[in-house]
Amino acid sequence: MVDVMKRNHVKVFGKGEQPLLFGHGFGCEQSMWQYITPAFEEKYKIILFDYVGSGASDMDAYDSEKYSSLKGYTQDLLDVIEALNLKDVYFVGHSISSMIGMLASIEKPECFSKLIMIGPSPCYINTEDGYYGGFEESDVQDMLGMMEMNFVGWANYLAPIAMHERGDSLHTQELQRTFVANNQGIAREFAEVTFFSDCRNQLALANKPTLIMQCSEDSIVPVETGEYLHQHLKNSEIRYLQAKGHYPHISNPEETISIIQEYLNGKSKE
Repeated sequence: MVDVMKRNHVKVFGKGEQPLLFGHGFGCEQSMWQYITPAFEEKYKIILFDYVGSGASDMDAYDSEKYSSLKGYTQDLLDVIEALNLKDVYFVGHSISSMIGMLASIEKPECFSKLIMIGPSPCYINTEDGYYGGFEESDVQDMLGMMEMNFVGWANYLAPIAMHERGDSLHTQELQRTFVANNQGIAREFAEVTFFSDCRNQLALANKPTLIMQCSEDSIVPVETGEYLHQHLKNSEIRYLQAKGHYPHISNPEETISIIQEYLNGKSKE
């Protein structure tokens, strides 16, 4: 019997009954939510976890074949929900976790009530049919190669770009440390799964109320990508943040908290 609570380093806290479950993005772990979770502790039951291969998860549980697609990560999320016997979850996903949450909601719709997507992308690579994801395939291959040859250099290069801040800013340094703390081989495999994923064909199957939080000047997910997602995801609304970069829950937690609270309280507007 797998101990999911230990395997995924699950933490549960807060005074409320409504589950509010947070899923981190590629290269990160649950501590990335530390700036926004205090605002929700009074009203919600907060659940944090690490995907297998990330953070303080059980690294021995990582299997390259299982996690060679988003299906493995989706199962992690569903396992956490099942272990805690959760229903009608409000799920907050950052970056690729947004799509993981959506896929989980398609597979087990009874487990989810609302989805909140921070910097989501259904497909990161530009395609010949005119879709704009922001990256050429060669860009991704170059990044994967850099991760293999100089992992620390990759982290120091990507963090300030993703944060849209100087390399010596405290937020950027924090992100660099988080990136470098990852197992190099697992991080590269997670990167490949993330940046080569294409969830566009699944969008029509999703039907949960969804908030899309689109950051300004996001070098990972351009505005066109967020708008594509909004156009193809029914029951969705989009909010454009003033926060720059790909990590608004770190760079501008106040704005991030405000928009999430508005949505959960039924006051959100496009």
